[in-house]
Amino acid sequence: MNYKTLFILGLFLEVLAQILLAQGNEFVYALKPIDFTHWFLLMGVVFMMPQVVNFPTKIFSYIGAPIAIIGIVSMIGMCVLDFVWWSQPTQEIRNEFATHLSKFPSIWKTFITIGPNFLNAGLLILSLNYLKQNKVGVLLIIFATLIIYFGKFIPHRLIYGYLITAIGFSMLFYQKKLTNAYETK
Repeated sequence: MNYKTLFILGLFLEVLAQILLAQGNEFVYALKPIDFTHWFLLMGVVFMMPQVVNFPTKIFSYIGAPIAIIGIVSMIGMCVLDFVWWSQPTQEIRNEFATHLSKFPSIWKTFITIGPNFLNAGLLILSLNYLKQNKVGVLLIIFATLIIYFGKFIPHRLIYGYLITAIGFSMLFYQKKLTNAYETK
């Protein structure tokens, strides 16, 4: 399995995690014996990492890769915190933990509110490496990023955003190979 395939698999794991998160906190907290939701988020970003550092050597990679890595690290930290939340026996303890963490911007902003957003910005910038080869794939990723950042009024926007991003990157990575396969027949 190559890095591009792992990357796409990672994006689909993000979609799966967002589908589970859309079921609500009670559903997530009731998952036993494992918090599958946050494991899917964690595995998704870990699977994306090898490809993030292996995009073409162009200006967009020099800008996008560090931004995406900041987002990946932030999401890993968020998952660790979410595992702690999930492990608490009552909602009261979870709320107390959240209140405590929110008093520390170096934790709360880095891992909960701002940090994870860097991933999507980095992925968008990385997709610009393929603008000449596949405008439709890049436009899909731009559209998905706009949904994620500005579509707060759209129910389950993160599901759609990550799904469209996965489709866009699939087109960037594999459409040429599919086109060449059809042309040789």
